[in-house]
Formats: sequence, structure tokens, C-alpha cells
Amino acid sequence: MSLRTIWWDSEKRAVAMIDQTLLPERLETIEVDSIDGLCEAILALRVRGAPALGAAGAYGLALAAARSDSTDPTALLQEIEKAAEIIKGARPTAINLSWGVDRVMRALDEIKASDDLDEIRSAALKEAESIAEEDVATNRALGDVGTSLLEDGDVVLTHCNAGRLACVGWGTALGVIRSAVAEGKKISVYACETRPLHQGSRLTAWELSEDEIPVTLICDNMSGMVMREGRIDKVIVGADRITKDAVFNKIGTYSHAVLAKAHNIPFYVAAPISTFDLDSLEKDVVIEERDADEIRRLGDKQLAPPDVKVYNPAFDATPLELVTAIITERGIYRPPEMPDVG
Repeated sequence: MSLRTIWWDSEKRAVAMIDQTLLPERLETIEVDSIDGLCEAILALRVRGAPALGAAGAYGLALAAARSDSTDPTALLQEIEKAAEIIKGARPTAINLSWGVDRVMRALDEIKASDDLDEIRSAALKEAESIAEEDVATNRALGDVGTSLLEDGDVVLTHCNAGRLACVGWGTALGVIRSAVAEGKKISVYACETRPLHQGSRLTAWELSEDEIPVTLICDNMSGMVMREGRIDKVIVGADRITKDAVFNKIGTYSHAVLAKAHNIPFYVAAPISTFDLDSLEKDVVIEERDADEIRRLGDKQLAPPDVKVYNPAFDATPLELVTAIITERGIYRPPEMPDVG
């Protein structure tokens, strides 16, 4: 499948994306033509995954610029700044969302004295398109770096979805697997279902099946058993933010890291440099909590008492001492070693 996860539709002046909430039943795209619509798509996980959110944030500002009726450059820039704050607040834990927004704002800062409305709109879209193009190239490079850690015949466990659907294209954790397969290595995958929204079963299993990469789906709470049975050689996951002391990723990642450590299995994190936040510590990061009905219900089916108290964090933090190595487009880093992201 060569279709990108998110892109700009110049004809409709809209952000187009795969609606990931519909997978694996059907593959459909939607067009978003407002900031409210984009934020809904982000919150509803129609678009998700750190790198894809970076592109979504960037395209959001291009959307705000393209859809504005303002005839005054100063007013247009103020509208874009307002949109930037709204988009950045949609999901607080994944740093790539604010990274993409901030990068477009820096590009606009360079022309803030411009009195040409078209120049402002063009600059916003150009930077957003650059972010999207770079994401694909970055993930390809990351995959090429990471393939050195996989051996022919390896069985890899992964959690959530860090594939092309989490990015503009190719993927991070699954990108490493794709690159290894492209080199001729026989790699198979155990995909954890990833409760409560099943990104592993709905998205990762679908992606790998599309690519004809052998995949076995398991419940999240089976990972310890399959490790103990000797079925797993490596664990590779993505990341939504990497601080000085921890990796933030989909809830459940920490448990897999603890289990991998207990069974002497390498635990790898695959993430682009844009996901690093080395000015922060774990304690500085707000972990998003999501709707209780994601756990209490499954579609129309009631799974728990309707008023039962629920704790539903979207992410957890894995201390760096549990991480064997972090794979980036610049190379492989073994904590406490970290890249220079200044």
C-alpha cells in the first residue's frame, strides 16, 4: 500500500487522511476543512501516532491560512497563532504535534513583516509539505539504521501501532521490520492487541498482513507468557515523547519493558529525533487521560457497569534503564547515551 496516512488536498483546500477508526473493516479517506474538524480527528484517533500528528499539526496551520477570509496580513497571522494554540492542546503527551505546529510558526516568523497574504499562505503550506516529505525520508533512514539489530529468523514483539499509519509513511518500529524484510531477512511479528482501542489488532495486524509479513496477534496480557516460552527474540516499540529519563508510549509499553528485562530480551525504541524532549523529565509530562467509556464499552456493547470508576491513561512512561537502545535516523543510542537535539 503506497497511500500516505495524511496529505494536503489542494483542490479542496483541506487536510486529507485515512480514517483509522474504520480499519480493518474498510479503508476510507476523509477531508477535514476546519480547525475544529482537525481537532476532532486528532481526539477521535482518526489520525494518530507521533510522526503523523506532527504532520497533522503542520497541515492544520496551512488549513487555517488557506481557509481564512482575512484581508489583513496581521489579522491572518493572529488567526494562525490562535489555531496553533488550539491544535497543540488537542493531545498534550505526544510532542510531535506541538513540534510540527512550532516549526510552521517559525517559518512564518521569517516573513511576519510580509504584507502579501498569498506569501503567508504559501509559506505555511510549504513548511507543512516539507515536514510530511521529511517524515517519509526520516523513517526510511531510521529503518535502515535499525535493521542491523535484527537477525534473519528473528521474532519481534511490538505494541500498539508504530507503522506507516502512525507516520506519513513507512513507519518507525514497523519501519525497522520492513527494512529488515526488504534486505531479505525473514522476520515475523507478535502484535499485542493494545487495549482499550486495539491499535495493535486493528492497525498493526492489518498493516503487516497487507505487507505479507507473518504476524501473530496476542492479548496484551500474554506477552510475559510468550517471552517465557522463548517465542520472542526482540521487542521493538515506537514513542510519543522521549525525555531525559523516560520513554512515553502507548499504555502497556512499560509492562512489556519490565517483562523483556526479566527474560533478558532486548527492548528497542524506534523514534525520530523530533520525538525527543531532552529539556524535560518524566515528572514534567502531562499524560493524557481519555474517555472512561473506551473501557466501559465496546461499540454498542456494555462491558462494565455504566457508572464504575475508570482510570484510562493513554500513555505510560518506561524508565530508560529498561531500554536497550533507541533507534533514530541519525544512529543507535544506548541509554544513558542520547543524541544531541539542540
